[in-house]
Amino acid sequence: METEGLEWLLVPVQQLVSWGAAGAMVFGGVVPYVPQYRDIRRTQNAEGFSTYVCLVLLVANILRILFWFGRRFESPLLWQSIIMIITMLLMLKLCTEVRVSNELNIKRRSFAAADSKDEEIKAPPKRSYSDFDLNYFWHWSKFTDYVQCVLTFTGVTGYITYLCLDSSLFVETLGFLAVFTEAMLGVPQLYRNYRNRSTEGMSVKMVLMWTSGDTFKTVYFILNQAPFQFSICGLLQVFVDIAILLQVYLYSSYPQKPMSHPVHPASAKAL
Repeated sequence: METEGLEWLLVPVQQLVSWGAAGAMVFGGVVPYVPQYRDIRRTQNAEGFSTYVCLVLLVANILRILFWFGRRFESPLLWQSIIMIITMLLMLKLCTEVRVSNELNIKRRSFAAADSKDEEIKAPPKRSYSDFDLNYFWHWSKFTDYVQCVLTFTGVTGYITYLCLDSSLFVETLGFLAVFTEAMLGVPQLYRNYRNRSTEGMSVKMVLMWTSGDTFKTVYFILNQAPFQFSICGLLQVFVDIAILLQVYLYSSYPQKPMSHPVHPASAKAL
């Protein structure tokens, strides 16, 4: 009787824990971007955040969704990808609006400093996805350009996946590319910090949440026997997060001068 009573109590507890873990997987990935989003809105400055982080996550999660059609995995991981894509588009929208607004304000101040009141204030040159200028790839002036790029990538990769869905080699490679791309998430931020010799403008809370979230995610993969690609790349992602945290300590304890770069159109593009 005691055993049956204990089992009756454990079953709902285990179910609650399972639901909690699934919920954490679905929404836990987007939580680190909440403080970064709020910081950008508050300061109206997006220079410390690399929008290439959004590119990496968009590519990774689109590929993961396509991988699901070839090899079904747990639903929480699928929903996590959908929620993450929506979140990254919101981050891109905010960063684009803030950057374009700041460029226009700088131009206005330059006219005021030159006392050129009679001169017409021109908006910064517009850079569009349809220009196909690699020098300004992922540095466009309108949010709609990013949406067009994402839709084009989704359409092309989706069509290729549809044609090759019967190939197990293609499906497994697609899964590896999805999680490996996500594992490289922190690399753009790592490089940006290295180039600036500073982590100013980057939300440390975001990176701490990356680390805790990626650790939880990797353990979740291992315990739930997710495809092996997920576990391997999850560990790699944790190592990158730790490297960024080491940069925070290094550059705050031992301030350094940023790397100098020659000014030309290609290098003027911010990451």
